[in-house]
Amino acid sequence: MSRPASAPTPTKRERTRRHSWVRVLIPAALILVWLVGASLGGPLFGKIDEVSSNDQTSYLPESSDATRVQSLLGEFNDSEAIPAIALFTSEQELTESDITAITDAVADAPSLEGIADDVSPALPSDDGKAMQAFIPIQSDAELADTAESLGAQLREAVPDGITVYITGPAGFSADLVAGFSGIDGLLLGVALLAVLVILVLVYRSLLLPLVVLATSLFALCVALLVVWWLAKFEVLLLSGQTQGILFILVIGAATDYALLLVARFREELRVSQDKGAAILAAWKGSLEPIAASGGTVIAGLLCLLLSDLKSNSTLGPVAAIGIVFAMLSALTLLPALLLLFGRAVFWPRRPVFEPAVVAEEHGMRKTGLWAGVARFITRRPRTIWIVTTLVLLAGAAGVTQLNANGVPQSDLVLGASEARDGQIALGEHFPGGSGSPVSVIAPEGELQEVADVLLASDGIDGVSVTASDSPSGSAPVTADGITAVGPPGTAAPEPTVVDGDVLLQGTLTDAADSDAAAATVRELRTQLEGVDALVGGVTATAIDTNDASIHDRTLIIPVILLVIMLILMLLLRSVLAPVLLILTTVLSFGTAMGVSALVFDGIFDFPGADPAVPLFGFVFLVALGIDYNIFLMTRVREESIAHGTREGVLRGLSITGGVITSAGLVLAATFAALSVIPILFLVQLAFIVAFGVLLDTFVVRSLLVPALAYDLGRVIWWPSKLWRSGKD
Repeated sequence: MSRPASAPTPTKRERTRRHSWVRVLIPAALILVWLVGASLGGPLFGKIDEVSSNDQTSYLPESSDATRVQSLLGEFNDSEAIPAIALFTSEQELTESDITAITDAVADAPSLEGIADDVSPALPSDDGKAMQAFIPIQSDAELADTAESLGAQLREAVPDGITVYITGPAGFSADLVAGFSGIDGLLLGVALLAVLVILVLVYRSLLLPLVVLATSLFALCVALLVVWWLAKFEVLLLSGQTQGILFILVIGAATDYALLLVARFREELRVSQDKGAAILAAWKGSLEPIAASGGTVIAGLLCLLLSDLKSNSTLGPVAAIGIVFAMLSALTLLPALLLLFGRAVFWPRRPVFEPAVVAEEHGMRKTGLWAGVARFITRRPRTIWIVTTLVLLAGAAGVTQLNANGVPQSDLVLGASEARDGQIALGEHFPGGSGSPVSVIAPEGELQEVADVLLASDGIDGVSVTASDSPSGSAPVTADGITAVGPPGTAAPEPTVVDGDVLLQGTLTDAADSDAAAATVRELRTQLEGVDALVGGVTATAIDTNDASIHDRTLIIPVILLVIMLILMLLLRSVLAPVLLILTTVLSFGTAMGVSALVFDGIFDFPGADPAVPLFGFVFLVALGIDYNIFLMTRVREESIAHGTREGVLRGLSITGGVITSAGLVLAATFAALSVIPILFLVQLAFIVAFGVLLDTFVVRSLLVPALAYDLGRVIWWPSKLWRSGKD
């Protein structure tokens, strides 16, 4: 539509003023949107426990025996309470007054808020030096607080000289809850402080580190808002472990992306006086590597959806959501803040407008650490990549020492543990598996046959069947059948039958989380294959979890490699370069795992590792480690088009060396922060990823990849157009 003849033509000043208003309004709108999102997500940090669960059984495949047994237990005992074992021990044989005090204390336990009514009587040990009672804690109670209060009440009620432990499933679950309690405060505080210190050292600026940190924190708040509501509506499962990884991943990734954009912005300010033009050019230059990097991580994480374990499969979408908001924050909020502050954000080291100097440099730094590394690579590239590869292979040899077949439940929490100490004491006076029995659901007509199999096992100390008409809710089963409970002449109770099935429970001779108990359960499952019986319980849950985790590890690792390789091929328009980048990253991962295995065994003396540790380590090291190769190689390709491959390698390394190293330090520091949570899995993951990222940053990306690319020249781009028409 043509302008009416009478309409005045906007003057240059009016157009400039209108353009200035657009520059102000768009960044202001973006900042406002993120402020609203952060204000909604921020308060949820203290409410994660409302939508999360650390129950192992809920993360197993629905088809596993342990899951099916767990889902049926409530139909036999009408209770979803978590059993705690209250153990009372003494150096001397308990006196009559001791026994009376313990009995009264146990009987009074239901008066405490959170304790269920069906508390068992206190039972003495054969040596007379201990008593134990099964005290269920209601499933909706604050587990850690209730267990602590129960222990305090019992200790106050018994005489001096008697030691009280709260152990069993509720005790170990309370340990886990207490271990994860520092995620909202301690973990987040340590991670943010570590990032802030690194940013101050990198930028030597006061304002810029706060801007970058705000970008990361806002991304985390909005990601948490989305994840919290998805967990609230049971679309996703959320655990303390997943929560901790989400926090670290978002902070680390958002900061890395921010570092890349800020570096580009600083470059553009040297050749442009217009901060708007500079931020637009920086945004365009950063979009592809950030999108490719984030897309690679998201693709790798979503491969976890193939997992049988829900603890693995649910981490994929949760962490992917976090990466999405890390990318969006770096590409929207950060540019808006940088445009708002302009050169002042770098104060006191503001970048100087010096296009003549930049032109003289031809875009390549002649001085500095990374210019020196580039010159070093030109001298003996083949020697450098061969020697580096051999050193990494030597480190990877240590992976043979890695024991990742699972750890006992009592070793999941590091440091002092009342539940662990209680389990040890329990085994000294009672069968080690007391309170954590093998649960077998079998057809009513095969009750005795199944009981005979259990009774014949050396790993089973006794067998009982659920019976609602028994005073204790169960009745012993012997080779002669169900035994009467009560005075002579009392009739044997009838077993509780649900849909034609009965519930038998076998007391394990060994601790429920021991290798011996696991061997007993596996043997029972083999012997009961001909019977339509399901074997569950604490030990069976651990077995099924480990088996599923090993299956996931074997399936998912090759899939992730394939997916990331395809993404790299599309990004770099090459076949050979992605293959080589994947191989170098896998080598880096192998070295990180090998060194970690030696450290875990020789220095920390860890009891082993969960089968998911190598899988999670692989996902984060490969998906995140490939990021730095993406940052490097996208810039190398950009420079190679104009200057040739070998010159492009040197330019790409000298230009990106500082920012990628800073990004690696940030990511390593954020993952290292996981070690403040006293959970074995997180401490091991923290070391593996932090060490692996540093190895990848300072060795693989700084020496191995550039030396290999420089040695190969343009052949590295085979079979792309750059290989055919480019120059070495």
